[in-house]
Amino acid sequence: MNAAARRFCWYYNVKGRVRYQTAWEWQRSLRCERMVESGRDLPDVLILLEHQPVYTLGRASSEEHVKFDLQNPPWDVHRIDRGGEVTYHGPGQVVGYPIVNLRNHKKDLRWYIRSLEQVIINTLAKYDVEGTRKEGLTGVWNGEQKLAAIGLGASKWVTMHGFALNVTEDLSGFDQIVPCGIKEKSVGCLNRFAPQVTPEQVRKDLSDCFAEEFSLEMIPFKGT
Repeated sequence: MNAAARRFCWYYNVKGRVRYQTAWEWQRSLRCERMVESGRDLPDVLILLEHQPVYTLGRASSEEHVKFDLQNPPWDVHRIDRGGEVTYHGPGQVVGYPIVNLRNHKKDLRWYIRSLEQVIINTLAKYDVEGTRKEGLTGVWNGEQKLAAIGLGASKWVTMHGFALNVTEDLSGFDQIVPCGIKEKSVGCLNRFAPQVTPEQVRKDLSDCFAEEFSLEMIPFKGT
């Protein structure tokens, strides 16, 4: 698709560390606007941010994969409407929340997940880091280390939630859970392979790769 034919996508590069509840409510509001037929022509949205430390449990989460006392958690805990198991978000991890109307792309969630994985794989390649997929699993890997997790929610073909790429994160928050319910795999981060990379640099490259993969023209919002 040539640039002139590309749909617009609002891009929010959010500064500071954002409470999970704030981002969750924001996503739901944006999605609701696009779920109605009159909202079909609204631009897609990409939100990139870092969270304050938080654990989230998806619809399929098992408490067996939580090692701490849920009545006395080390950080906030949210049970949310995405697929997947328990995960951790924290500083140094770039979290992406695309609000994408698949009616304007392809009404296929499997295709959408693979496309998000490709965005991350292409971003890692900019730092000469290989990102791969694993059969039967979602996310992006390097060897046996999972660098990025993906968990989605969708209603009327409008998506929310998204991906989390570990960049410069202290990974100790993952020690309190079985990340994504996968016991035999470990979690890694980008700066182990590319020590000079910063989250801000990764945000720019993620935005560029997202635009290319989904044939979008990014419209940055000022003040974010």
